[in-house]
Amino acid sequence: MGDSLVVKAKIKDVAKGFNVSGDFADALSAVVERKIKQACDRAEANSRKTVMAKDL
Repeated sequence: MGDSLVVKAKIKDVAKGFNVSGDFADALSAVVERKIKQACDRAEANSRKTVMAKDL
């Protein structure tokens, strides 16, 4: 995978009171990338070039 799709500092802000392991951001970024690709596939299946919230 290339660049991260998540901001590590923002993860720590949301996970207040918890330690965040070094590999968490990379794993979360992979999940986000997979969800974006699935949403693109759904938009394409519905003959759209615009990815929308409903594609999640």
